[in-house]
Amino acid sequence: YFLSNTSNIKVLFNHAPERSPIDLILDGDLVNSSATQNTTISNFNNLGKNIKEIELWLPQFGDFMLTGIEIDEDAELLSGDGPHLPKWITYGSSITQCRHAKSPTKTWPAIVSMEREYDLRCLGFGGQCHLDPMIAILIRDSDADLISLCLGINIYGANSLNKRTFYTGILVFIKIIREKHKKTPIVLISPIYSPTRETNLNAVGFNLQQMRKDIFNAANTFNVNGDKNISYINGLNLISKSDVDYLPDGLHPNNSGYEI
Repeated sequence: YFLSNTSNIKVLFNHAPERSPIDLILDGDLVNSSATQNTTISNFNNLGKNIKEIELWLPQFGDFMLTGIEIDEDAELLSGDGPHLPKWITYGSSITQCRHAKSPTKTWPAIVSMEREYDLRCLGFGGQCHLDPMIAILIRDSDADLISLCLGINIYGANSLNKRTFYTGILVFIKIIREKHKKTPIVLISPIYSPTRETNLNAVGFNLQQMRKDIFNAANTFNVNGDKNISYINGLNLISKSDVDYLPDGLHPNNSGYEI
């Protein structure tokens, strides 16, 4: 984020054969999306000479290393602070990373953050949302006005926790966050609909229906013990059986699914 009257912006980065685009937002409006695969430069041209708020949303998927940003030689660079918005951290799987969204501003965390005017920090890790304590410590040590945790689907797929350890794992994960975020609102989100995982048991005897109960019970445990700043969202209220056409692989939403 920065303020400038530059008419042209050049973004420099590493090469990768598969990667999401870069989105350019000017004064709050999406004006361009530039492909980044098999290239090392994205050019945004003819932006006008007026002072404007410039946001670059970097790829949500793919190996990406930013190596430079160039503006016009005679342009002014006025600020890099950005607006002071409520800070939102969201943690989840590839369904939070949103690989299949068309661009970074089309991911569901981006859509929500722009509509609600949040300062987003997205911790969406494809295949790697397993209630790892180091992530809880990262969230604990980060500024946040709102925290959301979308849990379960990677744990189901990798059999990484079971009926004994999943519920208690959620409790410990939140207790670590609560060491510093004493009253920050935390939202627990259970898995969206996935037809082959709803009732089919994985290798450790778990399915998504059972996981949703455990996530709800974890939120309720905190509530009945005095922590009223933890709430629960049932993933089926976001993407349900009636939305299965938006799940081309039976697991990940497509671009339209993320908009839902």
